[in-house]
Amino acid sequence: MPMTNDDSGVIEWAESGAMALTGHRDGPPLVAPASIAAAASAAAADLLAASARWGEPVSVDGPAMMGERAAFSAMTRNGSVSVGGDARFVEAADGFVVLNLPRSEDVDSLPAIVEADVDPHDWVEVAARLASIPADQVVDRATLLGVAASRPGSVERLVAPASELHRGGERRLSRCPVVIDLASLWAGPLLTSLLSEAGARVIKVEGVGRPDGARRGPAGFFDLLNHDKECIGVDFESGEGRDLLVALVSAADLVVEGSRPRVMERLGIDPREVADGGTSWLSITGYGRDGQGANRVAFGDDAAVAGGLYVAGNPPLFVADAVADPLAGLVGAAEAADLLGGVRAAALEVPLARAAAWASGPEAVAEVEPLSGGWAVRIDGELVPVAKPKARPERRVAPAFDAHGGAIRAEFSV
Repeated sequence: MPMTNDDSGVIEWAESGAMALTGHRDGPPLVAPASIAAAASAAAADLLAASARWGEPVSVDGPAMMGERAAFSAMTRNGSVSVGGDARFVEAADGFVVLNLPRSEDVDSLPAIVEADVDPHDWVEVAARLASIPADQVVDRATLLGVAASRPGSVERLVAPASELHRGGERRLSRCPVVIDLASLWAGPLLTSLLSEAGARVIKVEGVGRPDGARRGPAGFFDLLNHDKECIGVDFESGEGRDLLVALVSAADLVVEGSRPRVMERLGIDPREVADGGTSWLSITGYGRDGQGANRVAFGDDAAVAGGLYVAGNPPLFVADAVADPLAGLVGAAEAADLLGGVRAAALEVPLARAAAWASGPEAVAEVEPLSGGWAVRIDGELVPVAKPKARPERRVAPAFDAHGGAIRAEFSV
């Protein structure tokens, strides 16, 4: 029997390493969300084509990127708690919500969210309080407090994962494009690392006193995403630091950032004006730069659920590891490579939740059974082993914070 398109997607999913991260810890990995493997493959194909137009063609295994972070740690599937352990499905009065609490201040906000003097570490009591509050109210309270929260499938599925905010002026055509990386954690650094593979010069800019949180580990994962970048620390609170940032942006072919819009507003930088000056801009946000969700906090797990990437159930289950991050990073890399091959600058955005919504699809169905201490998917009578998470080999250790600061300040001094 010839393989169907659905079968092909299931095989990609089984081989990706991301399927191994989906399901209950004490149960089999799940086939259900296999459609996202096809989305990741499509984004990787777009990146290959776009990067080849101006630099080295970048060929990557898109589906495998969804499991890369877990390949550097002991992370495994965890059911209704995220692989990383910071996000969880909780039942509100009228449905489930996801609360994502990676920072200590997020946990400390739980009493305010439930409006009761509870021990924020006592999830039995917190869950009991949440069960009496409507889901939208839980999300609204969390949002006001700067805590990442979402309702499953609350973001409409769209045709495209990216949107153009503004078409700017003519670009300066560079043999070696300069990319300013203002992003952190996963999606943005993944994006810029792929542009570096194509031949771009990537300058990673971190705030003094607030370096990229991914530096805290896993170290191999940080190295993978940042080993080939120049690193500088900038004091965004000082006039000198802001002047340096403006100089870097003005000299760049592309700026990639992952902050909420109010951050750039405070620094006096308008992405649309930057694009008018010939520098392209790509924002990775949670829910977009405009509208009610513009300054809403989001991370990969909660944004994925908002976009429909979860396994339905009571409670629902997470799909892979913060899967909106690698999806948005891969999609963003394809869009950015396309910008660097064009003649006009533009400001674009790739919201995490929108990338997840674009990648979501109907649940796949196939038998999963034990195989040699692991699991396999049965397709047309044959067993396809479920692969463990894997990662591209990092080439060397990433530079230390501000490792290239002196040279970059001398080059871009104003």
